[in-house]
Amino acid sequence: MVSAYVLSIISLVLLALAVGLAGGSMVLRAARQQRSRQSIDKRLNRRATPGAARSDDEDEEVPEPTRLGRARAQALRLGKQLSKGRVGDLLLTEEERRLLSQSGFNRENDRSIFALSRAALAISLPIVVMLSLSLDGLVEYAMAAFFGLAFGLMLPKWYLRRRAARRRIEAADELPLLIDLMRLLQGVGLSIDQSLHIIVQEFKHVLPVLSAELALAAGQYARGRTREQSLVRVATLYDNDDLAALVGMIVQVDRHGGAVQEPLQRFGERLREQRKLDLKTRVGKLTVKMTGVMVVTLLPALIVVTGGAGFLALFRGLSKMGL
Repeated sequence: MVSAYVLSIISLVLLALAVGLAGGSMVLRAARQQRSRQSIDKRLNRRATPGAARSDDEDEEVPEPTRLGRARAQALRLGKQLSKGRVGDLLLTEEERRLLSQSGFNRENDRSIFALSRAALAISLPIVVMLSLSLDGLVEYAMAAFFGLAFGLMLPKWYLRRRAARRRIEAADELPLLIDLMRLLQGVGLSIDQSLHIIVQEFKHVLPVLSAELALAAGQYARGRTREQSLVRVATLYDNDDLAALVGMIVQVDRHGGAVQEPLQRFGERLREQRKLDLKTRVGKLTVKMTGVMVVTLLPALIVVTGGAGFLALFRGLSKMGL
């Protein structure tokens, strides 16, 4: 009796579950059909409305953002809030804003990400240090919190400094090629705008740093700024006197006109001579450094090879004498 009663209860529960699943599937199917009918009606109404010339791609419903996309949007909003106010003045100073620009991070989202990463590291690193080390006493905890906070604040800045220094070197290396391209394009009769446009569009793979900066300058000039205002960032950002001189030459030619091929040629020759002198200076310094390396590494081996036999004979003679 008990087993039959239990089996009947189980069968009723399974039947109820089956009915519930069937009803739920029917409800979902009806809701899906209702949404599809509403979407079709909306498209028909838009197409029937005069002057509503929209493509099918624009009529389609925008897909909902994924969980990762929502988390990224929330993180960007938090970083944007942290980059403003007094907290923003602490996390994002003028020096760090300049380093961000020199590193190629020019968007507002980049500044938000930097502020958020700095705050997150400043909070998480002390906790990680405290949990990973076996600390004992208030002084050790205070030192761990201090060093974790300091490293958390400074790690993003150190990364920006290294990246900015590398981009400054790359900008200096790209400058002679930029001068030659400007001289070539000006020689065939193109204007300053056309020359800069061709450099930005066609030579961005060989001039990744300067082409990006010239693209920003061209965009600012197209939005109404003067040539000097649009190129002031290029002239002052990378702390390069030759680049500032080239920008000044472009501004003068754009303002007063005139032939620019001969000045660019002389400027390029002077820049190449300066690079040769810099290379000679680097070779001289490297020679001095290699002298020290040779003394440290080759001198012991030379002493062993030249004086090894004499030292062995001396040791044998002393051993025979009982010394």
